Amino acid sequence: MSIVHLQNVEILNAEAKFSDPYIFKITFECISPLEDDIEWKLIYVGSAESEQYDQELDNCMVGPVPVGVNSFEFEAAAPSPDKIPAQDLLGVTVILLTASYKDAEFIRVGYYVNNAYETEEMRENPPEEVDLSKVRREVLVSKPRVTRFNIKWDSDEKPAPPASADADGGVTSNGFNSVEVS
Repeated sequence: MSIVHLQNVEILNAEAKFSDPYIFKITFECISPLEDDIEWKLIYVGSAESEQYDQELDNCMVGPVPVGVNSFEFEAAAPSPDKIPAQDLLGVTVILLTASYKDAEFIRVGYYVNNAYETEEMRENPPEEVDLSKVRREVLVSKPRVTRFNIKWDSDEKPAPPASADADGGVTSNGFNSVEVS
């Protein structure tokens, strides 16, 4: 049984310039005390061809985590374009928001991201070299792919088999606890 339940992930700037940071508001419930902090990461998939182009945009440790509903904002820098193959700068890719406890990933939320020129004219007649100052990203927030992994929590003896599900929207709650992001 999972001790931490993700309730809602809101991307505060789903449509933005390619170079703008990603800003998330994450709400989760903790149903039992935890000994350690939770690590959150945002990964940008630079190319479908190879993981070598994946970039960890940022990570943060959240804790101590009190029992109850917790919420925090997580901001991650935009990907470094020089680490992405030129042919993969435009078009559809993926970002992955992950959460781990004691180095064991227990949830992953994936979103499709479309990087395209701002104007129809530039989309139809793109310059030879990609001009990222004129590229906007759009995160498809309505269809996240949520994968849950059963892990060994503090009081568990052994992890259960993995589980997976598609998210069809989050649940929001009132009465948030404050959590420290470091």
